[in-house]
Amino acid sequence: MLGVFLMLVAALCNATASVLQRRQAKEQTSGFSLSMIVDLARRPLWILGIATMIVGFVLHAVAISVSRIALVQPLLITELPFTLLLASWAFRLRIPRHDWTAIVLASAGLAVFLACLSPEGGDPRASGGAWALGVCVTLVPILVLVVLGYRGRREHRAALLGIATGAAFGLNSAFIAGIGASVANGGGLLSTWQTYGVVVLGPASFFLLQNSLQAGNLVASQPGFTLTNPLVSVAWGLAVFGERGYTGPWLVGSVAGALMIAAGTVLLSRSDLLHPDRG
Repeated sequence: MLGVFLMLVAALCNATASVLQRRQAKEQTSGFSLSMIVDLARRPLWILGIATMIVGFVLHAVAISVSRIALVQPLLITELPFTLLLASWAFRLRIPRHDWTAIVLASAGLAVFLACLSPEGGDPRASGGAWALGVCVTLVPILVLVVLGYRGRREHRAALLGIATGAAFGLNSAFIAGIGASVANGGGLLSTWQTYGVVVLGPASFFLLQNSLQAGNLVASQPGFTLTNPLVSVAWGLAVFGERGYTGPWLVGSVAGALMIAAGTVLLSRSDLLHPDRG
């Protein structure tokens, strides 16, 4: 339960950071450049957003270390309803009825999904071959999406970079789970190779996030990094770490819950409260 609580607080921190950063990043015109980051670093709201994101990252890392990744990572989907509520408060806008319907749908889907999947077992200390295959299978699509996103225009760029960002965050979570398992079993933080994976992938994921926020409307980018992140993490938990979920009739419930989450997330992403030009 500690991991669940910490992940929910991490999702709230991420939502707060998104609202703060989005107000600043949408004003940028230069994407895929360090000058964009330098300019943003001069803005107090953006700095506050980064500080909040760091707190969320730490809580996220602890949650993954004390629980199974396939169990707690889907809770990050609550980041989108949190973002909607915070945007409503920050911009002094009323939440329409259809947005409340979407929040209930996504929340109910999350409850159904976790209850039916109920992953157990597993160990992030997987073999080197399993790690290598998992990293390649995850990293290659990310690179393809980044190339396509770089060549795309506005909303297409935002959508592709949003998916790439979510996948990068999911892979980063797998690295963090590996670090936690190694340290818990007597390994050193600096002697664990996944630590250096986080050192490289963490800033790259952050850079992708800023570009996806700058590229276009949040309607295009938000579903990508909201859904892809937990999807990649659950896949890692089940396929690489050996976590086991319920099968048989429970699998039907897991699929139904996932579909409810996807539908609620897409509906929420179309909310006017999340439009970068509102407020």
